[in-house]
Amino acid sequence: MPKRKAAIAVGGVAALGAAALLLPNANASQDKDQAAGAAGTVKTLKAADASNLSAQLQKALGDALAGSYYDGAKQQLVVNVVSGDKNVIVQAKKAGAAVRQVDNSTASLKAAAKTLKTKATIPGTAWAIDPRTNKVAVTADSTVTGAKWNRLQSTVRSLGSGMATLKKSAGAFKTLVSGGDAIFSQVQGGGVRCSLGFNVTASDGTPAFLTAGHCGVAAKNWSDSQNGQPIATVDQATFPGNDFSLVKYNDATTQAPSEVNAGNGQTVPITQAADATVGETVFRMGSTTGLHNGQVTGLDATVNFQSETNPGGVDTVNGLIQTNVCAEAGDSGGSLFTQDGGAVGLTSGGSGDCTSGGETFFQPVTAALQATGATLGNGAGGQAGAGDQTGTAAPSASPGDNGAGNGAGAGDQSGAGDQSGAGDQSGTAAPSATAGDQNGAGNGAGTGDQSGAGTGTGTGDQSGTGDGSSLNGSN
Repeated sequence: MPKRKAAIAVGGVAALGAAALLLPNANASQDKDQAAGAAGTVKTLKAADASNLSAQLQKALGDALAGSYYDGAKQQLVVNVVSGDKNVIVQAKKAGAAVRQVDNSTASLKAAAKTLKTKATIPGTAWAIDPRTNKVAVTADSTVTGAKWNRLQSTVRSLGSGMATLKKSAGAFKTLVSGGDAIFSQVQGGGVRCSLGFNVTASDGTPAFLTAGHCGVAAKNWSDSQNGQPIATVDQATFPGNDFSLVKYNDATTQAPSEVNAGNGQTVPITQAADATVGETVFRMGSTTGLHNGQVTGLDATVNFQSETNPGGVDTVNGLIQTNVCAEAGDSGGSLFTQDGGAVGLTSGGSGDCTSGGETFFQPVTAALQATGATLGNGAGGQAGAGDQTGTAAPSASPGDNGAGNGAGAGDQSGAGDQSGAGDQSGTAAPSATAGDQNGAGNGAGTGDQSGAGTGTGTGDQSGTGDGSSLNGSN
């Protein structure tokens, strides 16, 4: 295998529209904020630093906190504290966080989630604790109707007033096989197409990459071209429960750098794994929909996917990151990252699309690294990195002709057999740089679905990078 092919690194981020990860405020000194923290006033923080502070407070105070989130407008970490807990309030303020007094404790919210698991594990449902509302946010997709909907409503009501919210999603929760800088596998009855997430180093020192667990369960051997010779073999795969796979390159000399290919020979280093923080801005890249951004809306989410192998069964995945970033079939396994080069998640599944919006869930990279023993970048394992994340990145430049991948097969994974194209996914490129020609729906027909069924015809016109997301910003 030519070594250059190993640079499919990082799940399709090759089509980063505005390779400008330059952050206007990234290099601002925070000395005054540190002094302010010592005085008990609120610090101004970038998202990565807010995530680190949140982790430190969680470790020190545990369930005495009722969650936290990042206020991007004010650039502050907001910590929830149950009314009356003066000691926790003092400690949180001293650390530089903004403190908000709330009614629901972490213990009561976790008890509510446990009740949902016991009484409402229904295909097409999901829930996560939302620290911004101090409630459990429950979502039902379009398949939850009739008796199932009544059961879910009744369970939510039983939790008590002010404990949970319930909303309907227009789409259906499904794992999003195929996408990103595509990786392919042939299985009995058809092909499987997923996306490489992040290049890593396995615990034995060999080069490998992370992708979605449902991809690793579906197929053992993976290629970087459709119908090509395998270049990597699944070493570990977990799904359901979690959703990650470690796939080792067959050639131990493969160059698999921890970086994002930003086009035109430019790369962005991925230097650490980062824990997600509710409220922070994150970016997702995929060949089906291009570059899209949004916010983290929940952590430790539980999603009940309809089972791919058992029509009446449920594939439950726990511990996911919930976001309002859109995704479609063609994005599974690909990377979720921050504007300063932190690896956050692997695309698992969701509902909706990039026209009407929806929810997308991601397997945390930190958990995948801890479970597999792999390391990211310069030995960054399962722990999120500490310290100031200044904007190390590619300079602003036009990415030129960045094909969005050559694989089609953008249909869903219902196993019903029809995987016709995703339609017209045109969109504007990132506004801060010339996006160049970013067409590239490609010719990878016949990819099928995860179970090997389906015809997998083309993806239609998929020009553009989607919603014109830009990696510029101050958080």
